[in-house]
Amino acid sequence: MTAAVPAVPFGSASAREGTGILRAGWLAVHAPTATRRVPRRPVRTVLGAPLPAAGRVLAVIARPGQESADLGGVLHAFRGAGVRLDVLCLTRGEASPLNSTCQRLEAIRPWELRAAAAILGVSSVMVADFPDSQLSRCPLTALTERVKRAIDEHAPDLLLVIDPATGSPGDAQVARAVCAAAQAAELPVAARTLARDPDSWPLGSDAEAGAVLRSAAAAHLSQSQVLASVHQQLDLASGRERLRWLVCPAGGRKVPRPRTPRRSTQGQAA
Repeated sequence: MTAAVPAVPFGSASAREGTGILRAGWLAVHAPTATRRVPRRPVRTVLGAPLPAAGRVLAVIARPGQESADLGGVLHAFRGAGVRLDVLCLTRGEASPLNSTCQRLEAIRPWELRAAAAILGVSSVMVADFPDSQLSRCPLTALTERVKRAIDEHAPDLLLVIDPATGSPGDAQVARAVCAAAQAAELPVAARTLARDPDSWPLGSDAEAGAVLRSAAAAHLSQSQVLASVHQQLDLASGRERLRWLVCPAGGRKVPRPRTPRRSTQGQAA
């Protein structure tokens, strides 16, 4: 079963074990409202731009907190480009050894995720009930079916995940499920990474991103013991984030190449 409530473990599995999460009890955020489906449009790599051209992006994460600590920079960049964002979190983050609240983690962490997602400009959040820290042992078919349901519901142009080469075993299983669902739906999949893979390209930096990501991270009140460590993780990643294709768009170029913008007759970049 899947609850229509978000859940967010902080960062990758290794980061969660060695650090605390975020503080944001002061933050009150309204739940995102449902929106109508929009037609899909082809995704292409715009030469000279760090982001694939897409109208709607579905990010899939293993646990609450990853939307901020791992994918926050990419989500912030897409939102700044006017892209609609949806997030599917496959667990409720109940396996975290940290809890700075008096609430049960499986109850509070989805709400923390919702608060963080709202700061990042995410329109809707879905939270599934797969067991936290055990995704690598979950049947791939079950995970894939859940991702397919999210694709059917939100009609994304592009799917976004944490790079399976640098994430935890659970993150790798999530990426496998997302790629299987995306290939069935003929959709591309991009992965966020810090590794300088030859097929990756730099995301670029945004002066405002740091403050936004810190605020989103602070929404995870139950994980506030590791807030300082998460902030340090965000600072280290600043300017180093890259994207690479796990499933390339049809006819798309693997790595964007710089170009000189050409002006159209209306004075807009071609």
